[in-house]
Amino acid sequence: MTMPSAPDWPYCGLGVDPGSDRVGCRGIRIGESGRCLTHADEVVRTAYLSALRPGSHIILPGTTLTKELLNRILGALSEGESSRFGYANLCEAIIDGSADFIGATFEGEANFIGTKFRQFVDFSFAEFQAEAEFALAEFYQNTAFEEGTFAERAAFNGATFARDASFRDCQFATGIELESVTFDDDVTFEGTHFGPTATIGPLVCAGTVNLSTSTFAAPTVAEIAATRILCNRTRWEATAALRLRYATMDLTDAVIVQPLAITSYPSPFSSLNWPVDESTLSTGTPGARLSSIRGVDCAMVTLTDMNLTECKFSQAFHLDQLRFEGKWEFATPPRSTWGSGIAFRWTQRQVIAEERQWRALPSRPRTLRAGWGEPPQDHHQVPGLATLTTTYRQLRKAREDAKDEPGAADFYYGEMEMRRHSNGWCRAERWLLQAYWLLSGYGLRASRALIWLALAMMSTILLMAGYGLPDEPPKQEITREKIDSEWRTVIDKPDPENPTGDRFTSKRFEKALNVTLNSVVFRSSGQDLTTAGTYIEMASRLSEPVLLGLAVLAIRGRVKRGS
Repeated sequence: MTMPSAPDWPYCGLGVDPGSDRVGCRGIRIGESGRCLTHADEVVRTAYLSALRPGSHIILPGTTLTKELLNRILGALSEGESSRFGYANLCEAIIDGSADFIGATFEGEANFIGTKFRQFVDFSFAEFQAEAEFALAEFYQNTAFEEGTFAERAAFNGATFARDASFRDCQFATGIELESVTFDDDVTFEGTHFGPTATIGPLVCAGTVNLSTSTFAAPTVAEIAATRILCNRTRWEATAALRLRYATMDLTDAVIVQPLAITSYPSPFSSLNWPVDESTLSTGTPGARLSSIRGVDCAMVTLTDMNLTECKFSQAFHLDQLRFEGKWEFATPPRSTWGSGIAFRWTQRQVIAEERQWRALPSRPRTLRAGWGEPPQDHHQVPGLATLTTTYRQLRKAREDAKDEPGAADFYYGEMEMRRHSNGWCRAERWLLQAYWLLSGYGLRASRALIWLALAMMSTILLMAGYGLPDEPPKQEITREKIDSEWRTVIDKPDPENPTGDRFTSKRFEKALNVTLNSVVFRSSGQDLTTAGTYIEMASRLSEPVLLGLAVLAIRGRVKRGS
């Protein structure tokens, strides 16, 4: 269906339509009056309306219809409590008053191309048995198509909705065309059944696009620029590609049967047939965000270039099969905080939103929750540490399967953090995890392990110089002893004596350094030691190689993550 041009109908030409920049009324003439229905005298108007019956054709392109005049037309077409149209052509018409098409039936084509609806319009429960064309239509106030039925093509390409629009529980048998549609406020498709839809959009909405409980029965490509997109309990029965801009998307409890790809689209949408105006969203960040994937089977989901800073992952299924592509982003810990009057930095890594909520709980010490955001309003909604551990473990596996070493390492760190804080582990294991975290950041922080190794070596050197090395090496002594009535020569070496003189000399420091360096690699220095020095060396040979191993492990991981 195409829009008629001006010469396609004889127009009235009388006066100037309110709010129009065109000279002369463009309403089609009726009868022999030479005037449109609005400007014709009452006799002609009454005759026209008297001829109407339920199922009559309404051909009034370009006509300005007041609320009173539209109600008279609907009354003439009424059959019971609703109106029945045959072929309806109201293209480029101007409807000045509120329009009540509730329950109307359009047996033929419904042509509302370029129609201007100046007040509230309600097509709820309307039935379109043929094509319904609303291309370039302008809706100035709230609009409702709730529980409408579209048996054939439904096109809203280039339409503009200045206020809320509702397509709740609509049925589109052959799909809906929403190319370059602009919604200046919220729009809801909640409970809508989209038939064999090929494309949705580009669609621009300054408010919320509500697709909750909708069903997409056929392959779908949607391009949406909006502030928020709700897809709670949507059902995706075929492959779908969602390209989003500016929007924060909620996918809670969606049923995904076939692959679903969600992409943060980098460039403004464009269309060959209709202009796309994103100016109402230009103040926001173009990148798209995902706020929740709870209750979703992630085996079929691919996220590309998405911001996952606020995304809730707990209670999702097959999270280890979720695919991240492109540049994806998680939140990070606060840069620093204060505890007991001492400033310290949190380990920089990727953190899921649920951990941030848990760390901000009012039950935690104030100094430890500083910088983690506002406390959650309902702390009962915050997952427990066991759930957070599982969530991190599955995300880690997903990144390991994708050969993403940096991402897997961050999620492994988060998994170990949740285990360390968990109350469900025995005391010995918790202390082991505490030591593992403190000494090397779970084998991921080389700097931490090297610092501890340096401190251990320095301590060993100082202890050796102070207590472990004798002033002089003990000398062998030859004595004769009578054993079983026989005299025998005995060569003995007394234990080294504890130092008594100046203990911290360069010579003693060199000897202590030699002992310490040999201890790091499990070697004996061959140096004579005091009793205290022997125990110091044993402790050094036990602890320092472990610290060296942790540092090597962390460096290896850092190299792999950087390659």
